[in-house]
This record gives sequence, structure tokens and C-alpha cells, in this order.
Amino acid sequence: MSVSEQQATGDGSVAATAGPGRLYGVGLGPGDPSLMTVRAVEVIAAADVIAYHSARHGRSIARSIAAAHLRPDHIEEALVYPVTTESTDHPGGYRGALDEFYESAAARLAAHLDAGRTVAVISEGDPLFYGSYQHMHKRLAHRYPTEVIPGVTSISAAAARLGKPLAEADEVLTILPGTLPEEELTARLASTDTAVVMKLGRTFPTVRRAMERSGRLPEAQYVERATMSGERTEKLADIDAETVPYFAVSVVPSRIADLPPATASPGACADAGSDSAATATAVETPASPTTDDGKASTSASASPALPGEVVVVGTGPAGPLWLTPESRGALAAAEDLVGYTTYLDRVPLRPGQRRHASDNKVESERAELALDLARRGRRVAVVSGGDPGVFAMATAVLEVASQDPYRAIPVRVLPGVTAANAAAARAGAPLGHDYAVISLSDRLKPWEVIAERLHAAASADLALALYNPGSRSRTWQVGKARELLLEHRAPDTPVILARDIGGPEESVRTVHLTDLDPTQVDMRTLLIVGSSQTQAVRRDDGTEVVWTPRRYPEG
Repeated sequence: MSVSEQQATGDGSVAATAGPGRLYGVGLGPGDPSLMTVRAVEVIAAADVIAYHSARHGRSIARSIAAAHLRPDHIEEALVYPVTTESTDHPGGYRGALDEFYESAAARLAAHLDAGRTVAVISEGDPLFYGSYQHMHKRLAHRYPTEVIPGVTSISAAAARLGKPLAEADEVLTILPGTLPEEELTARLASTDTAVVMKLGRTFPTVRRAMERSGRLPEAQYVERATMSGERTEKLADIDAETVPYFAVSVVPSRIADLPPATASPGACADAGSDSAATATAVETPASPTTDDGKASTSASASPALPGEVVVVGTGPAGPLWLTPESRGALAAAEDLVGYTTYLDRVPLRPGQRRHASDNKVESERAELALDLARRGRRVAVVSGGDPGVFAMATAVLEVASQDPYRAIPVRVLPGVTAANAAAARAGAPLGHDYAVISLSDRLKPWEVIAERLHAAASADLALALYNPGSRSRTWQVGKARELLLEHRAPDTPVILARDIGGPEESVRTVHLTDLDPTQVDMRTLLIVGSSQTQAVRRDDGTEVVWTPRRYPEG
């Protein structure tokens, strides 16, 4: 039978066929012909037509990889791009020129398929991983019998050449095109465990800046033409941008892979569920800066090594959905996590990290512990709920860090979604105009100060976000606050009771100020009290939204 009557079957053999030909997307691997799969070689051997993409110079990397398997009687279809990176005068611009080219190329291949010929579109790497073949697949696969032959990707080849694992255990691998805007690259690099950035070439300066800004540059590796002639591997920081071709990638490899075996499993971490400050003693010698009772030691006898760093991280009101990319990256990069047990439980366990959990009444001790760890060269994340600068850990850390012997320790504060903003978003936009934020807790300031501030904010007609309204030991503050506010606000002023926002028991209710029931408020509740302008409106779908206009009436 003729080649045009052949068709490869699932077991690699060849069977006769009638009707339209079969389309194959054939992955050739990263460049070394010996890394082609057996199936790829079989399909090329059985095909009538071999199609490949190339730039206008006519040279095709895909064809060069498969050259040893091409026959003289193969029909070759060179699909030559009209543009690559240069500008074009096409009326549709660069994208319009490419779309027109893909339609034309697909039509050429369809003519062969309609004639009953088997067409193999060969592609370096994997056909459906940033591969040129995918544009033919989208236009032809629904019209003709199609099979895609996977190939070894460039990222797998790069990891193999570096001899470094891409990801281990629960690490998240992110694959990024270098063509992304710098801010987007920076955010994604900061938030992931491991990464590969493709398509370097002219994007290299942007990628390098993103690596530096995200703090990943010291880890980043560079691989050029993996498995091909001219292969090069180096640290990304050492690469001259003028020498970087398109066929190069940057790899931020697994952090776990570099850990000693004893710390490379999640079981080596301190127990995240402990609610005792003594958990801090799980740090290996000589890094432990705690005394036998779990309190942080400030003894000068512990000679400091090179300073590490303390990053105070806001986790938002609940779980990972509320984390910023920068905060996610800081938590992943930390060697030690210090925080209130409830907040530490929001952070995934990572092999090699040490957790130092305590209750919510030892803020200064937590700050000292974190700074002592950093004095010994550790990268420490102090985990805070909400925004760390709003009634949270940033103040405690900075207060201690301003004292000897901690003045030289680098301290950064990363913002988080604070409870007031999270609650307001669930309700609508009650904080759409000027507002004040006040804590009703009298544990760190007298009630007289709180009452004075409530009077002042209410008389100024500010909307109010009231933190820490009540707890098991504080039951009267909400009732007293309601009395004070009613001296300045109408009884029907909207009050939002937002509880456990982002958590499994989330609830949002709106009541009138006069009907605010203190027994319905606990420590997990935040109150938002509207101004005189705040509106509560029930919409056609039955939902109630609360909003404060941005325009304030004159006079």
C-alpha cells in the first residue's frame, strides 16, 4: 500500500485507511535527536507530509532535530512566519499578521488531509507547551482524526542539565513567559515556590529585574540551548543580557532539594498546633534563642552571626485566598515562622521551616524571639492576621527592634487585607467616605480614652469600624458604645455585624443602631457603624447592600 493509505494505530503498527488523512502533532523534545520518543520516530516514518515552522531565514530547529528520520519522498511543508519580533504594516498589526498566517498554513495542511495524506507537524519540545503546532491544532483537530505525540519539554531538559529538582513534596511550580509585564512577573515570582521563566532573549533585562525585585535572584539559574549545541548553564545573576538568545530559560529550583535530609520532610517541622510559646525551643542548636520557660532570651552571651531578617506578614482575615503575592513569597522563603497559633495554622507546612507558636497575649515575647532568631542569621516571618500594622504585630516588632541589641536587624512590614476592608467589601461599600478605625478593647488603653474617641469620631459624622468589640471577659463595651453613638446618630443608622469573614462560619448582618444586641457580638466580630449619609438598600435579588456616598452634602 502507499504511504498515503497508511495510518499508525495505537500500538505503533500501521493499518490501511480510507477517507481524510490523519493529523499528528509531534513533539521532538528539547533539541538532542536522541531524546525523541519512539512514538515520534514511528509517526514521522509513516507520514506523507512533514510540516514545520521557521522564520523567514528558512532554517527550522524542528527540522534539524528530525533530519535523520526524513525520507527523500517526504512532502515537506515549510510554514514560514511572515514576522517574528519585528514590526509589520499589516492592517491588523502583529497579531493580525500572525492570525492570517495561521489560517493560510492550516489551509495548506487541510488540502493534504483532504487528499488522504497523513500530516505530521513537528515541533521542538512538546507540541502543546508553548508550541507552534497548537495553532494548527485549534484550526484542524475538530475536522480530522488527530493525535498529539508529547515530547520532553525544555523545562525538563533544563532541570536535568542543572541537576536540580524543579519541585518536591507540596511545592508549587509556576511556568511564566518572560514577555509578561515586569510587575506581573515580580508578583508571580514572589508568590510561588519554584519557577521557570521561558522566552528570554530580548526579555532578559525585564526578567532579571523581576527576579531581583522578588528576592529570587540569588536562587535563579540560567540554561541556554539545553541538550543542544552551544549549551550553557550559569547563575542568572552572572549572565550578560547581550548574549541571551530566545532559546534560554531561567529556573528557580526547589528549595526543599537543598535542605539536609533531616529537615527535608514536613515531619521535621515544629508542631503547628502547639499553643505554647515553648514550641520555640524546637529550633536546632545553636539557633535557639529561648529560655526553658519559652520566653525569648536577650542575653548578650549569645554571640550573633550574620544578621538575618524579620518580615512581618499580614495574612488577611482568613486563609490563602486573602494573601498578597508578596506575603505568600515571604512565607515560603522564611526559615522560621513566629506567631499566634491560629494565624500560623493558616500557613501551609513547608519542609525545613520551624514554627514557633504561642497564644495571643505575648506579642513582645514573640517579637523578641523573632529578632533573636534573625540575629543568628535566620530568615524569620512574623505571621499576623489582617494587616500587621492595624492592631497587630508590626507595632510590637518595631517597638522591640528599636531597642538594643536589635537596631541592626532588618525589619520589613508587608501589608495584608485588614478586617475592616474585608467586612466592608462583603457588605457593599460602607467605608466609601471618610471613616475612623477604633478598637473597643480596654486591655491596652483605658475605656475613658475609647469613649472620648468614639464621641469625637461620631460627632464628626465619620463611619466607624470597631475592632475587638467583645470577648468572654469583655461583655459590656458594645452596649456602652451603642449608648455613646446614639447621642450623635439616628436610631436607624445601619450597623454591620461581620463575623468570621473569609472563614467557614462567615456571616454578615445589618441592623439598626438602636437594635444592636451586645450578646450577638464576640471577638470574631467586627462592627461597621454608618455615618448620617450611609444607605442600606435592598436590591431586586433580595440582597441588601450598604454604602456611604463619596459626595457629602454642602453646609
